[in-house]
Amino acid sequence: MGKKTILVTGGSGFLGSFLCERLLELGNSVICVDNFYTGAKRNIFHLMDNKNFELIRHDVTFPLYVQCDAIFNLACPASPIHYQRDPVQTVKTCVHGAINMLGLAKRLRIPILQASTSEVYGDPAVHPQEESYWGNVNPIGVRSCYDEGKRCAETLFSCYRMQCGMNTKIVRIFNTYGPRMHPNDGRVVSNFILQALRNEDITIYGDGSQTRSFCYCTDLIEGLVRMMNTPQEVSGPINIGNPGEFTIKELAELTIELTSSKSRIIYHPLPSDDPKQRRPDITKAKEILSWQPTIPLREGLQKTINYFDNLLKEDPEFCK
Repeated sequence: MGKKTILVTGGSGFLGSFLCERLLELGNSVICVDNFYTGAKRNIFHLMDNKNFELIRHDVTFPLYVQCDAIFNLACPASPIHYQRDPVQTVKTCVHGAINMLGLAKRLRIPILQASTSEVYGDPAVHPQEESYWGNVNPIGVRSCYDEGKRCAETLFSCYRMQCGMNTKIVRIFNTYGPRMHPNDGRVVSNFILQALRNEDITIYGDGSQTRSFCYCTDLIEGLVRMMNTPQEVSGPINIGNPGEFTIKELAELTIELTSSKSRIIYHPLPSDDPKQRRPDITKAKEILSWQPTIPLREGLQKTINYFDNLLKEDPEFCK
């Protein structure tokens, strides 16, 4: 991609902040755009003194007029707790945000990448999930504001590509974890770690046999950067995630082991529309991007535990 000015929407979020950091390391200038609905300034505070980093507080549901050479569109709350808090705004962020960023990319004639999600597969009837699978999504369920919002964003990216000849790219992100996850986002990794560090009961929804695949954040970011660097004819969607599959119970047990916690595992009913299985087929990522994850769950989980352990000591109020 060379030394360019790159716009990152959702740039103060968990993944957005790591992406901004990586793009700066590669010698680019970065414009970070965020409305701080779920993002946090603490995630990008260490970048503020970098002369090549600029922060703009802005909601992508409104048009934005800046000069840049490429756009990564990551803006959207990504955890059920956050995106279900205001489902209408979630849909607007997915759809209006995509329209506004695509409009900017069209005017500037630049490439744009959409951070989509494995949630477009819903509760999959095909396992593992490859990009040709159309999904099994409830369009009126509690998760549909996010699932269908992201599906519509993919449609918009495809339409702008077909109708306007734009260089659009779509990646479907599977479960990703690591430092800077919001402590109250309700995701299974952050939930388990905080419960274990506090020696509280670890809550599993369902019987713990449902599976997830966990990709460490820096591995994921490398996949995004490589996708943006592909020729214009490569549009995706391409799955980015870790094909290693673990049950939720295995994750809880590993978290207890690594934290030396006294926590017990307790069980609650499974939420509505919660997928039973989730594992990516990353054949395309391997073939097209020469990408695959390198950090095993035990190693990445330990790094994440260390982050939350320090966060609890330094800013316990943020973790409440």
